[in-house]
Amino acid sequence: MKLLKYISAIAVGVVSLTGCTDLDETVYSEVSSNNYYNTRENVIAMSLRAFEHGYWSIVPRYNINELSGDQIITPRRDGAWDDGGVWRQYHYHTWTPDISRHMHDEWDGCFAGIGQCNFAMEQFDKLNPEKFGFTQEEFNSLKTQNRVLRCWFYIRLLDEFRNVPFSVSYGDPSKNSMSQVDPKFLFDFIETELKESIPLLFKKESLGSGQKYANQWTQAGAASLLMRLYLNAEQYIGVNRLADCEQVAQNIVDGVYGAYKVADRWDAPFDYDNDTCDELIFFFSGSQSYTCWQYTMVYNWGVPCNCYLYFNNARVKHGGHNTQYALSPSYDPTGKLYDYKLGMPVQKFRKYPGDVRLKKYVNLGGNKREGMFLYGSLEYKQNGITRKLKAPEMPYDLCIRDAVGQFHFTKEGKWLSSPESNMLNGDYNSGWYCVKYPFYTNDDSGACESDYAEIRLPEVIYTLAECKLRRGDVSGAGKLLNSVRRRNYPSEVLKEVLYAPEGKAVLDMDEMLDEWGREFLSEGRRRVDLIRFGQFCTGRWWDKTPDEGDYTKIFPVPRVQMTTNTNLVQNPGYH
Repeated sequence: MKLLKYISAIAVGVVSLTGCTDLDETVYSEVSSNNYYNTRENVIAMSLRAFEHGYWSIVPRYNINELSGDQIITPRRDGAWDDGGVWRQYHYHTWTPDISRHMHDEWDGCFAGIGQCNFAMEQFDKLNPEKFGFTQEEFNSLKTQNRVLRCWFYIRLLDEFRNVPFSVSYGDPSKNSMSQVDPKFLFDFIETELKESIPLLFKKESLGSGQKYANQWTQAGAASLLMRLYLNAEQYIGVNRLADCEQVAQNIVDGVYGAYKVADRWDAPFDYDNDTCDELIFFFSGSQSYTCWQYTMVYNWGVPCNCYLYFNNARVKHGGHNTQYALSPSYDPTGKLYDYKLGMPVQKFRKYPGDVRLKKYVNLGGNKREGMFLYGSLEYKQNGITRKLKAPEMPYDLCIRDAVGQFHFTKEGKWLSSPESNMLNGDYNSGWYCVKYPFYTNDDSGACESDYAEIRLPEVIYTLAECKLRRGDVSGAGKLLNSVRRRNYPSEVLKEVLYAPEGKAVLDMDEMLDEWGREFLSEGRRRVDLIRFGQFCTGRWWDKTPDEGDYTKIFPVPRVQMTTNTNLVQNPGYH
């Protein structure tokens, strides 16, 4: 465990490297490994370089996997946020190989990360561990970190594009393929790599020790990736691997791969001190003083413009806000409740009374907050005067609705006469906002200090519950979900809101999908869940009709990649 101290000491410094926007960079191409690595810290920094890039890469993944789903939208607002229709194309599933830099960034970003992992792994084969004071075991562990991170990138490519080239060497192109490999080949490669890596990784032996594992794959982290692979195997390769998925998930829950525990508060895994939260299995270190990609490029853009005023001056540490991401509506502009089976995330939360997450987000001071949503009027004090947050392009006070329309100056409690509602006719009152990570004030030491929670124990528990539900163990699945859900409700209503046999709520496959949506709202995974439940292409939600075919389950190979590499073949259904 001695090596963990060294990794933890420099991990944040490595993650602080500015930007990962040059996706075509050649890593260390001008530096000889014989003269570059002079210290132990040099070697560790090299081994973590791909992790900083991986942290950045959560941004394009969020866009393509949330905006194509039923919960998060980017409607046009007072003429803004159209951007040539790109956000509508995500919503309507009408994307083409040419439309968006996000698909390109996801493809290129994953392969850039894979290249960085390959580079690091080959350097470990060249360097002498004794020269830098490492044992061979420690050296192997650092190499294995990159081996597992490479699997993390490959799982994303398999999930999103399915047919991709294969790269396992930085220095020897003959080991790589310019053409796409069969998904089964890639699936088997990932499975083998993860199985071989798990016993080589550190195991989190005790609760309360999570800080030591920042930016590091532990046994449980690698096992969680294997679980993700098995859960979606039927989509990836046409083979049901749910029995294997259930076994891996059960082993994680039972502590076979380390000590983890569900937090007693829903917001603990996202809070400023979440590196101490035993719910986190893998996380990227964020820091206001260095980089914090979930704030900079995702959640900062999921609240109203100028919202720093409502947050009591959180502008300096958090940077600006921009109204890109909102929640799909539950009501039409006349106040009539929609009857869609999918989407309507706010209404799905309202289904069970007392949910503490439904409170309006408020900073309480002292690195504390309550609530997960912004809605209604947002008041703040300026020079002792109470004011309301206004829209950025027109001078109307915000009155945020669970509806999409041009409400503008319409007072709270009043509705419009026309039910017309679509991606083209929104305003800045359209759609509640989800505040997953806190926006503490400049007076709070925890402002922008949250780490990014990539894998949480509830994902393992929900996966295990889904496996049990699919094989008919409804009671077992309900108990597992309740072990997480009970923290969201006051004790006096638990009998009403918990799933049977511990409560009165009924669990079936539709409810399971809804519960995935509640617990993991705005965490960048909605698309994969909709696909697994057979709803992504056939489902209906606000301003979204079923797709013409099922080819949209995977994205097209970006045109720029097809042009650069003529060996690539476009995915079925795209031209």
